[in-house]
Formats: sequence, structure tokens, C-alpha cells
Amino acid sequence: MKKIFFISALTFSIISCTENKSQDHNIVEKAAENTVSSIPIKRLSKTQDIFNGIYYEKIKNDQELKKIDEKISLMQEDAHKMQSIYNSIIFNSEDYYLIAKNQAKSINDSVLRKEMIALIKESSDNYYLKIQKIKELKHTINRNKQSIYSLYAAFKIRKTLPEIEKYQKAHPLKTDSLNQFINKQNQLLEELKKLK
Repeated sequence: MKKIFFISALTFSIISCTENKSQDHNIVEKAAENTVSSIPIKRLSKTQDIFNGIYYEKIKNDQELKKIDEKISLMQEDAHKMQSIYNSIIFNSEDYYLIAKNQAKSINDSVLRKEMIALIKESSDNYYLKIQKIKELKHTINRNKQSIYSLYAAFKIRKTLPEIEKYQKAHPLKTDSLNQFINKQNQLLEELKKLK
């Protein structure tokens, strides 16, 4: 008997849902009204975020901005390459001195060991004096790279902020449809609570 009652109630609920489906669909359709915008707000690829998507849409037809964008990208890449080259040379030299010092420490003859350690120290001290200027220049390159990135990021924000604001105006977030949908959910919840 309970099974028959449950099946009847479930059937009634499904029929009610089917009848209200067109009403629910209207609520969803109403929520989607006026969501078409001429503003190309989208991610252009799976790896691109919306911020950069808007920016690249904004500059795609502006040859001057595209040139600046390419110039900035190339400058940042070149700065990275320059630093990598010098880092590699410095690392190899530092690595050499570390290994040579460990090798010298393993020499059994104490006089020869002290002589080799002193020789390595003299060479490494001279090298470190020589690369101080390189380190300062690398630091300047890094600082400039960060400044370029910061100014470029600020430019992109200024360029894209009006676009997202236009997008938001074209897609007003009204509560009517949400409230109607919540009412429909609540009605269904009440029906389900009555099922025994």
C-alpha cells in the first residue's frame, strides 16, 4: 500500500514538474534576456584569462598598440635570455670553486693542501671582484624588467576596465528571475517533504 501511495505521489510530482517545465523554462529564458553584448568578452583560448582576452580583443585592430605589445614581449624575453646567459657563466664558475675547494681539502699533504686552498681563494676573490659590476648590471636589468611589467600591467588595466564595465551594464544582474526560480524550488521542496 505504501509503495502504491509513493508511486502515485511520485507520478503526480513528475506530471506537475512537466507542466511547470514550460513555466520554469520561461523563468530561465527571462534571466537570459538582454545578455547579448557587442563587447567581445571572452577567453580566446583555454590558457588565456578574461583580462588578457579583453586586452587582446581591444588591440587586435590597432597596429600601434600591437607593435608596442610585441616590443614589450620581445624586451622581456631578451632580458630573461641575457640574465640566463650570465647566470649560467657565474654559476659554472661558482660551482667550479666549490668543487675545487672540496678537492683541495681532500689532499693528504697539509702544506700542499694549504697552498691549493690559498690559490683557489685568491682566484675566487679576484673573480668575485670582477663580477661585482656584472651583478650590479644584472640587478639594473631585473629592476627595469619589473618596471616595464608594472607599467605595462597598469596600461592594460586602464585599457580593459572600461570594457568590463560596459559588459556589466549590458548584463544587468536582476533578482526577479532568481527569486521566481527559488520560489519554484521551494514549491518542489514542500512537495517532496509531503511524500511519505
